Amino acid sequence: MRKINFGVLTIKDIAKALNVSVSSVSKALKDSHEISEKTRKLIQDYAKKHNFQPNPMAQSLRHGNSRSIGIVVPEIDNPFFSQVINGIESIANKKQYNISISQTHESYEVEKRNIQHLTTRAITGLLISLSAETKNIDHIKALHVQGLPIVFFDRVNEEINTHKVVVNNFQGAYDGTTELIKSGYKRIAHITSSRNSFVTSERLKGYRAALKENNIKPQAAYVKYCAHSGREPDEIGTAIDELLKTDNKPDAIFTASDRITTTTLSMLNKRGISIPNEMALLGFTNTQFASDLNPSLSTVFQPGFEMGERAMEMLIGIIESKRPIEEFQTTELPAIVIGRNSSLPIISLP
Repeated sequence: MRKINFGVLTIKDIAKALNVSVSSVSKALKDSHEISEKTRKLIQDYAKKHNFQPNPMAQSLRHGNSRSIGIVVPEIDNPFFSQVINGIESIANKKQYNISISQTHESYEVEKRNIQHLTTRAITGLLISLSAETKNIDHIKALHVQGLPIVFFDRVNEEINTHKVVVNNFQGAYDGTTELIKSGYKRIAHITSSRNSFVTSERLKGYRAALKENNIKPQAAYVKYCAHSGREPDEIGTAIDELLKTDNKPDAIFTASDRITTTTLSMLNKRGISIPNEMALLGFTNTQFASDLNPSLSTVFQPGFEMGERAMEMLIGIIESKRPIEEFQTTELPAIVIGRNSSLPIISLP
């Protein structure tokens, strides 16, 4: 058996390694009975051993340009991601592309499985925001090497050289924390998402920078991580209870995601904590009902719809380019602080 030294295994590589025809490999991988059981098993075992994945670009060419885009998001019912999807759809409809949406529920394994499923449907390109559990992106790198156009949005990774669309997470967190400080709050806690997330890292940096600039020493006990980005309410409840039990408990909480922000508001209310009299609250959220909540919720607003538009435009640019694209860019959108009753200035409180 010949040894093949390719970074990404192709059907031709398998055929060469096993001294069989390309047609036989293709039939075996489709589990066709047109070849012998012995040959079919030999090919399938080799493909499995060497982690063979069908080339999505080759599939797309065989079927003609499917004009189908795969979208992978953590959760569709998250207001931010639903707005991103709306932005993607607005461009897809104009350009006559179809979209297939899958959600990871913050699971790395589900993310891998969903992406594999999307590629078997001969997608033309992939838009993805990584799950909270994702550390290793080899499953995405393999597709990128094979030539599948990919654009990251919101939760990105720097290991792949491609277009990315993010909000200015550092500045948004810096401005949000500064808003609380200007309103008179000094003991500001931070409830955030998974430790390994790019978004978590940037927002934590912005939070700490605002404290230091205002001569407030960051307290490690005031920073709480939610491994599932708030998808499991108990982890937020635990974070809140730990903060309330600290000797010098916070007078404000700055939260780092949609679900964490709205769940924190609900849990503080359920625990009988008066907002903002006993605890102010300000955080990232795109809920349309922020002004209708009790109290009205101070937020760092992210332009989700625009993010979706930009990401889709960038992906179509890669797909429809007549020349290989060698220069990629990261588009950074602004995050805007909107102050409401949940973070009223201390001087204004009764």
